Amino acid sequence: MSVETSVGHDIKNAALAAEGKKRIEWAERNMPVLAQIKERFEAEKPFTGIRIAACMHVTTETANLMRALKAGGAELALCASNPLSTQDDTAAALVHEYGINVFAHNGVDRDGYYRHLNSALDIKPNLVFDDGCDLVNTLHTSRTELLEGIMGGCEETTTGVIRLSQMSKDGALKFPMIAVNDTDTKHMFDNRFGTGQSTMDAIFRATNGLVAGATVVVCGFGYCGKGVAERARGMGANVVVTEIDPTKALDALMQGYRVMNSLEAAKIGDFFITVTGNRDVLREEHFAVMKDGAIFANSGHFDIEIDVAWLEKNAAQKNNKIRHQTDEYVLADGRRLLLIAEGRLVNLGAAEGHPASVMDMSFSDQALTAEWLVKAAASLGAGLHDVPTEIDKEVARLKLASMGVAIDVLTPAQELYLNSWEHGS
Repeated sequence: MSVETSVGHDIKNAALAAEGKKRIEWAERNMPVLAQIKERFEAEKPFTGIRIAACMHVTTETANLMRALKAGGAELALCASNPLSTQDDTAAALVHEYGINVFAHNGVDRDGYYRHLNSALDIKPNLVFDDGCDLVNTLHTSRTELLEGIMGGCEETTTGVIRLSQMSKDGALKFPMIAVNDTDTKHMFDNRFGTGQSTMDAIFRATNGLVAGATVVVCGFGYCGKGVAERARGMGANVVVTEIDPTKALDALMQGYRVMNSLEAAKIGDFFITVTGNRDVLREEHFAVMKDGAIFANSGHFDIEIDVAWLEKNAAQKNNKIRHQTDEYVLADGRRLLLIAEGRLVNLGAAEGHPASVMDMSFSDQALTAEWLVKAAASLGAGLHDVPTEIDKEVARLKLASMGVAIDVLTPAQELYLNSWEHGS
């Protein structure tokens, strides 16, 4: 039986479509694994009759994931997971070159953000793709009438997995969600190498500041924090790590980073980068002791890691956009604090996000997991689930092959040894 769905789009400028198509095709050149999956999807059509609503960063890399899903027969509706991450030319190309429903434009306000999110849900999805859990949260609060039709979904961010874990723990999650973020080929490479490179890229574009010799404070030492710290140290920075987890703090210390509490670090930092997934990581007491000219940015998903509301309320003067995506807050004592991308996800707010070659793995994980979920959802209970290991390993294998790298395989004797307990030393 057919289901009537609301389709359409809300984008900023349709005239940008041709330029967006060029950039999408450029990204595709660096996404060979996803290209192979798309080719198979086109032949097999695993998503025939499946409607997918996605709340994701509307970038050229995401566009190629959408194209792969459409090739597999899916009906799609895409909205942005961050108001500053939308590439308007990409959104235009998805609508006018590829026929995909998109509700996103750069700089949309909060009301527009949720209007777009609800427009994507109007497709009455069977599957949901989320970056940060806002889509899932909306389904469980204001759009509960759609829950019955949801077979499951995928979450691709650390922040979203944190939120889903709590929902699952509380018994609030009404359908299976798969933690794509937690695959090795996602968090070991996308979170670490992608976030590390794109975060520093955004800071350079925004400030043109010299990192060599500067003190860079990285708040949080998960995979994203590791990547940022590695890239900053590689460029000659003195890197300080702040943490709440003693194991991660010890890891940072043994890797040669200075580790201290955030209030002490606030006194000496030149650049501050938050990557925690928590709120108020930099707040009033930190601002009170920072140097004149301190620069800070957030590379966590939501714009609550830095207490921007306090700055807006208490700064004696605000100078908007004194450089690319950089606002200056002048405090009562004359000190100037510089905030990049309004405290939103900096690598997408002030730069272009991760390189396509690393998103190739993350979105291949996403595509293959969605294909598996269509078949497996009925046997999964409501709650948060891991991606099957074989999907993760297949993506890594395909990525190595695309790079011309061969690895060893076990001999029959080695297989027997690893799968037997009888052999002694």
